[in-house]
Amino acid sequence: MVIPETMRVVDIAEPGPPEGLRIGTRPVPAPGVGEVLIRVEAAGVNRADTMQRRGNYPPPPGASDIPGLEVAGTVETVGDGVSDLAVGDEVCALLTGGGYAEYCLAPAPQCLPIPPGVSLLEAAALPEAYATVWTNVIDRGRLREGESLLVHGGSSGIGTVAIQLARLFGARIFATAGTPAKCATCVELGAERAIDYRAEDFVAVLRDVTAGRGVDLILDMVGGAYLERNVASLAVEGRLVIIALMEGARGELDLARLMSRRLTVTGATLRARSVEQKAEIMTALRARVWPRFASEELRPIVHATYPLAEAAEAHRVMESSVHTGKLLLVP
Repeated sequence: MVIPETMRVVDIAEPGPPEGLRIGTRPVPAPGVGEVLIRVEAAGVNRADTMQRRGNYPPPPGASDIPGLEVAGTVETVGDGVSDLAVGDEVCALLTGGGYAEYCLAPAPQCLPIPPGVSLLEAAALPEAYATVWTNVIDRGRLREGESLLVHGGSSGIGTVAIQLARLFGARIFATAGTPAKCATCVELGAERAIDYRAEDFVAVLRDVTAGRGVDLILDMVGGAYLERNVASLAVEGRLVIIALMEGARGELDLARLMSRRLTVTGATLRARSVEQKAEIMTALRARVWPRFASEELRPIVHATYPLAEAAEAHRVMESSVHTGKLLLVP
């Protein structure tokens, strides 16, 4: 295929509401050392993209200002120093930006082959979610077989991956979600108990189902509004990992409980990490997770796809939280 000189992209023409997303035209970029150019089949939509659109999550230095942190597609050109990828390879890739476009650049170490049994389009739902869950649940969260995990937002893109991956590691899983239907999805994916946070108090439910012990690990995307209740739900030596701040960056922390129960409260972001750090995560996923797709123990959960021109609608759906699983843009 002849690579065009220009491509359609989604620009943040006006920071703020979704209406600020507009179709624009940019030159097709050329890969630098260690990079590949990907013709995008689909791009994942993430809450980080909506934060960037609102002006609250600027790209790291040197990153594209085009939104989009994950894609799947076909390698069209390889830069100098790339030896393990070739033109024509189908890959999914973790990005620091640039995914909402017909073409994008990706560091070669942040690309993975399409897992067995997953379509090229569906693969766009994998890189950001699986890399985030791996680094925060398995690596930083130190989840081990037989431990218990609470996933807030269990029906989200991150949540559906966390439930499936934790099930593979032999964990006892609980989740929160906002409707009975979403709770049912969490149970179908492997949660022992899903808690409708609009109708139930997750602290009380966890106290009941764990006989007062609490859970070993909590993966939280809510932030400050849940901090005190999360800490109250942890078992001795429990860990709380915060990966998003949907309801505030500040909360009240009971330090006496933290000390007496030897708790760990931590948090992390993925986007600003170095290529080398991300490469370690991708290597672990390729070795320990990607083969499990062949047996259908893992599967991408895609709620809906949208053309690039409807990126604003995809953001509206993302921010309404009516979806289950991932939203994709398809150039």
